Amino acid sequence: MRQQQPFVVGVIVGSSRPGRRGPAVAGWVTEVLAQHPAVRAGEVTIELIDLAEHRLPLLDEPVPARFGDYRHEHTRRWSAAMAACDAFVFVTPEYNHSIPAVLKNGIDYLDAEWRGKPAGLLSYGADGGGRAAGHLRDILTEVGARVVDDHVELGLFVDFEWPGEDLSDPTAAARIAPGEDRAAAVTALLTDLLDAARDLVAVA
Repeated sequence: MRQQQPFVVGVIVGSSRPGRRGPAVAGWVTEVLAQHPAVRAGEVTIELIDLAEHRLPLLDEPVPARFGDYRHEHTRRWSAAMAACDAFVFVTPEYNHSIPAVLKNGIDYLDAEWRGKPAGLLSYGADGGGRAAGHLRDILTEVGARVVDDHVELGLFVDFEWPGEDLSDPTAAARIAPGEDRAAAVTALLTDLLDAARDLVAVA
């Protein structure tokens, strides 16, 4: 694993749908992480990375990712953004018991950029997105990321406020409002990532 100061954690927004709640959730995650002692001490930097802004087409590289021979500029930009991170927090909604296609596509583009790096998961959905988190764990494990054991789930009807809106309207505006226990879980997630990184260095 690449070593640098400070340690960079990329918070990845794993959705691209218009009206998505991913940026709000990821923004809240970065705000919580900013209060972590390691971040406040300048030992860790948090980078918010929105997959939608990278506009990756469906995987169009002619050479498999494991060879690192990227022919397209959009792939090289995505690779550079991920290579600059020492660990990741993936923020994903649950779509049909799985993750959004844009997130799977973004993972499939790369290989070495994931391998050996700690990864944490935060899912959200009507029931917390746990099935998406489980699928994402399998995918990241396959590409060699070191996924920490615990993950965080946010429920749309528990951790969001819907002022004056009909909950049956899927496009209704909502404000993320998780409880203190959720914030504590996100803080613990960063601690787990840092512990995992230290363990990897110790056995290197």
